[in-house]
Parts: sequence; structure tokens; C-alpha cells
Amino acid sequence: METAHLTQAEWETLHHVFLLQNLSRPALEAFLADPRCTRLRCPRGTVVYSPTVYARSLGVILAGQLEVRKGQLIVNTLRPGELFGAAALFHTSGNYATTLTACTHASVLLFPQALVEDLFAQVPEAAMAYIRYLSGRVRFLSDKLDQLLAGGAEERLARYLMDRRQGAVVTLDCSLTGLAARLNVSRASLYRAFDTLEAAGAVSRRGRTVEILAEARLHALQAHTQPAPVSE
Repeated sequence: METAHLTQAEWETLHHVFLLQNLSRPALEAFLADPRCTRLRCPRGTVVYSPTVYARSLGVILAGQLEVRKGQLIVNTLRPGELFGAAALFHTSGNYATTLTACTHASVLLFPQALVEDLFAQVPEAAMAYIRYLSGRVRFLSDKLDQLLAGGAEERLARYLMDRRQGAVVTLDCSLTGLAARLNVSRASLYRAFDTLEAAGAVSRRGRTVEILAEARLHALQAHTQPAPVSE
């Protein structure tokens, strides 16, 4: 890939990608200049990966956002500096786990498995960083299971908000219909759960912005029906 085509903002994004943080600027430039590294420019609506069409490559988002779906369920929204494609590496399954769609104009880099293996051989710190990343993904999936196994809609919503808060604010990255699907509750139950939390003075919601007013009340609600830990 022609590294000269990268903007300063894109260089900054790459320098903050955990997998590449231990590379010097010359080493990073050489890694990106490898002909196996490719760049995709994806207009909004482009399906980047699907269960049947994908590359055995690790992807990094340079710009824009990718929506991650499992069937009709919105699982996540990925932003610049985040990785995708780990499920396509180092396994023999014939299908990819999710569908990734550009929800804005997006630009991504793809590192095929052979190139990633070369990086791990040359920079052991990168391999350790990748292992830590995979461990974090296991914890993320375990937490997702916790949300599904929790008690009623109020408990599930409380856990979700506590997990996603940035300071005292949660910005929802999907509609309430999508959030209801994530929490495995009906849309009506989700509305009632928000009403309950607002009536208790725990949160305040305006559109997709939820302000946490009383963190202790959300903690108490979580603890009330905490499920048993999921084995990793």
C-alpha cells in the first residue's frame, strides 16, 4: 500500500492501534508498504464482511464506522482505530460470524493472515498484545451472555448502561428497537424499563443520550439478580 496516501489523522489513528504501538515509524511504514496490505474505500451501505464473503485478514478502521450485525441483531458499531476480522484468522470454519456494513463512508486496511504472522514473528510484543485483545473479546462475550441471562428488563438495561457509560453519559449507537433486540426483551418492556429507571431517579433519557443520575441505584439493581459467572 502507498503510505504516502495516508493523511496525518490516519497516521495518528494507526499509532494508537494496540497491535502496532510497538513499531517505530520506519517499521510501521515498511509494514504498511508490504504489497499484501490493502486499503478498501467503502461507500455507505457497503457490506465489508458477511458470513459467506470475507477475507482471512485482520482489518483496521481508518475512517468512518462499521455496523456489526448477527442476523438482524445489531451487535456493535466499530469506529476508527478498532479492529475486525479476528474471527477470520487461525481457524478452519467456512463462514464468518457476523455481517459488517459501512454505516458511513469508511476506509479500512486489511492485513492478511500471513502478514500478521510475519508481524508476530518480528515483533513478539505485537503477538502478546493480540493475545490480550482476544482475552478481552472473551470477556466481552461473557458480559453479553450475562446481559441475556440477567433477570428482568430493568436489570438487563441497568447492566447495559453501566457497561457502556462514558463518565455519566451513555450514547446509544442503535435505535430502541435494536437495543431491545440486544437485551433480548420486547420493545414495550424496554420502554417500561426506562420509565422505571427514570421514575427511580437513576437515569434521564433524551433521544439516544442517557444520563446516569444515580450510579448506586443501577449497581443495586444489577446486584439484585446477578447471574452466576459464565465460564471462559
